[in-house]
Amino acid sequence: MYAIVDIETTGGYAEKHRITEVAIYHHDGLQITDIYHTLVNPGRDIPQFITGLTGITSEMVFHAPAFEEVADEILKRLQGKVFVAHNAHFDYSFLKKELELAGMNLQSKKLCTVRLSRKIIPGLRSYSLGSLAESLGIQIVNRHRAGGDAAATAKIFDQLLRRDREGYILKSLKRNSGETVLPPNLAKEEFDRLPALPGVYYFLNERSNVIYVGKAINIKKRISGHFTGEA
Repeated sequence: MYAIVDIETTGGYAEKHRITEVAIYHHDGLQITDIYHTLVNPGRDIPQFITGLTGITSEMVFHAPAFEEVADEILKRLQGKVFVAHNAHFDYSFLKKELELAGMNLQSKKLCTVRLSRKIIPGLRSYSLGSLAESLGIQIVNRHRAGGDAAATAKIFDQLLRRDREGYILKSLKRNSGETVLPPNLAKEEFDRLPALPGVYYFLNERSNVIYVGKAINIKKRISGHFTGEA
């Protein structure tokens, strides 16, 4: 059984920000079997730029439950399921952190539909949720809301299951595959070549312009953190 997940948050890092919305779609490998959705009161104001992106305001979540009030239900819906999300590390890191704050522990196998799509449907212009859905003829209703994005991810996952003639999904779930712990935008071969040593690193855009320079005690761990929300 798969738990296809999408969340909305007050920002980009699990250590600093909180969840504002959660949607979980249960999928048995053939179809959706159950849907869970809730707004969450993050206990702080939602930044205006986040409201501009998601449409979720502080007023909307004022009477919503705090995460600890729904933590039992969320853990029950995730426990024993394969955790599936578009950029799974982001959603997983937030939910794991929130559950830890509620005194609970999340341990799940993960599948990232970004990484899987790159392998199963290679050669697309972009693998962002919006672009990938458009390439596959999937319409996203309520974009940048947990329910709408989770529904689109579920439809993408349906197509990945049908198209996976090489068995990438099963391979990714194997304990030593490395696929379930990698940032979604890095090939395994490239990530493996990163040094676990101190140093300076930089990111380039598609035009080979430097857009970010950083330094780290462990370059591999730090770069992974940029993609997982744990930097």
